[in-house]
Amino acid sequence: MHDHDTSERLASYADVLAGELPDSWTSSHLPADAKDDLAELADRIWDLDLVAASLAEHPLQQAAVLSRPDGAQLVLLDRHDDRDGFLIAAVAPHALPDEAFRAVPEPNGIALADDPFLSAEQVAGDLLARYDSALAQVRHNALGGVQPSQPDRVVLTWQPDGSIATAPADDRADAVLLAHGFVQDPQSGIYRLSGDDTQAQARALREIGPRLDALGIGTALQHPAGRTAPAAAPASVPPVPAGPRTPATRSR
Repeated sequence: MHDHDTSERLASYADVLAGELPDSWTSSHLPADAKDDLAELADRIWDLDLVAASLAEHPLQQAAVLSRPDGAQLVLLDRHDDRDGFLIAAVAPHALPDEAFRAVPEPNGIALADDPFLSAEQVAGDLLARYDSALAQVRHNALGGVQPSQPDRVVLTWQPDGSIATAPADDRADAVLLAHGFVQDPQSGIYRLSGDDTQAQARALREIGPRLDALGIGTALQHPAGRTAPAAAPASVPPVPAGPRTPATRSR
């Protein structure tokens, strides 16, 4: 059990470190009596090296969590050795399938000296760079070929099975998508519109555009080469002049 002075030192260090890191970070302290939160956090620490070895001998008794608005999190914890300072590690995103993490190297944590200002430079140049790279990779893996959206632009991607998938970056788009037949996958957060009824699919695509536009959100439809979006399909195709034909090739 850690005394008040130790907890205060960890929390104060985390506050200073959060303020010195690039972008916008906030910190929160998890004391020893927050057992459920500490257990959940320990399960998500993204490390198979220094921090994992420390936790194997010293289960998490307190921690400070640094959070960024995009969901990225770092955890600051005690070193349990003869040196001053702390350990810091990345926290894996939750609600992503295990498959998304396969073949993605862990952004293993590092040891920090007892100087949060110097440590901020070390974190930004080392751990944070590796963490951001790993985050981008697992999020891409979780999308499974779905092109990422931006807050002001929903990108709809036509899937090989004929469905439409999207991962909106703005919560305002969620209600519009759900109202027009999209179903959200609770693990990946991806919204899918079935292609079983192509007329209903085309109608939904035509209707969501104006509704999203009214919210200041544009739309874009990405589809594989050789495929035509239902909403963009012409009403009729003019006859092709007679002449020699060559076998068509199917793009992959």
